[in-house]
Amino acid sequence: MKPNVLIVEDEELMRSILRQLLEVEGYRVLSADSAENALEIFSVNDVAVTLTDIKMAGMDGIELLDRIKAVDADAPVIIMTAYSSVDSAIAALRKGAYDYVTKPFVNEDLLQTVRNGIRTKELFQENRNLRRELNQHYSFSEIIGTSQAFQQVFRIVEKVADTTASVLIEGESGTGKELIARAIHYKSRRAAQPFLAINCGALPENLLESELFGHMKGAFTGATGDKKGLFRSASGGTLFLDEVGEMPPPLQIKLLRALQEHEVVPVGASLPVEFDARIIAATNKNLETEVAENRFREDLFYRLNVIEISLPPLRARREDVPLLVKHFVSKYAKEQRTTEKIMTGEALSALVNYEWRGNVRELENAVERAFILSGDEIEIENLPPKIRSGAAHNFEIRDPEGLRPTLEEMERRYIREIMTATGDEKTAAAEILGIDLSTLYRKLKRYDEI
Repeated sequence: MKPNVLIVEDEELMRSILRQLLEVEGYRVLSADSAENALEIFSVNDVAVTLTDIKMAGMDGIELLDRIKAVDADAPVIIMTAYSSVDSAIAALRKGAYDYVTKPFVNEDLLQTVRNGIRTKELFQENRNLRRELNQHYSFSEIIGTSQAFQQVFRIVEKVADTTASVLIEGESGTGKELIARAIHYKSRRAAQPFLAINCGALPENLLESELFGHMKGAFTGATGDKKGLFRSASGGTLFLDEVGEMPPPLQIKLLRALQEHEVVPVGASLPVEFDARIIAATNKNLETEVAENRFREDLFYRLNVIEISLPPLRARREDVPLLVKHFVSKYAKEQRTTEKIMTGEALSALVNYEWRGNVRELENAVERAFILSGDEIEIENLPPKIRSGAAHNFEIRDPEGLRPTLEEMERRYIREIMTATGDEKTAAAEILGIDLSTLYRKLKRYDEI
């Protein structure tokens, strides 16, 4: 669609000249002979840029600028003024006008100013869309969990997100520590700034120091230029130190100093450099035990552990497994560009009862494998052997007398399995079953489950 340009000019001849000039360039031109009329047009149209005279009868261009900015703070407004009124145009710039042009104007200069204004509008929109996408991607709807244990985690995240306090996230591998860290960042006022992450156990000490604190040119062999380091690169945003318990003792001392002084000393430098990054750390170790056994500095532990978030292992929140399974089935259906698949009660029961030492990461891998290997339904045979072998006594497919149950009985058992797995959360159960909540209520009533 052609961008809309709104012309606000009370002289009919000038409006006509501007309209012709802009329409030749391919713009869709909207015009108003007064600021009051312009506000009405602006309110019902998607205006890419507004081109307004500064002196008009009634409401002038400065007041129009204020009114437009009150509706859309990012709306580009270009002021047109005579040479004698440049001071007024500069005052408009201070109030948020995008730019100004003087009359009589050079056609190409005016057109270039309009082009620049439209591009600025597009960039603002792209930024809005990015922020919306980030907020959606890292909202709690993407962190699956209705269990009481996980809801407590959500409450802590909500409280600490917009503070500057350091956060220590503890949990086994695969429990989602980085996902929680990202949620904290993207729910804070730092969301528009960088979120940078590093695994402190993945690099040797000398490389880790350089990555964190930066280095100066010539500080060591291969240092062909200055490097800022993650602490400074994350300024204004968040630095996530994953597996901080693996950090070598000499670097623990330097990390402590950085956190205390809010400054780092790059490798090869003699003077410290300030940074402004929020620090979130994570570990799969018990740092209190590490402190007691002199493997982790006590003063650093307390500096990092201003706010502690403990993530429960998946086996401690089995009621979340069906919701996670449905989430991953939907995810891989989209990735494979196919329809979602139903998981049999036997397969779901096996997943609920498995120990999940690898936590959510292991569950996702199992669901992805099952999705790829399955037909129209995901059956227990599609699960990894170790999950199938532990499920033999978790799902009985025959009545005690050895007879196969009726279809109605199988449905009752399946519904009961899902209700148990979701902790009797009917909304979650209905979503997993693929039926309306009202339908679930009717079935539960028919089977004397409520």
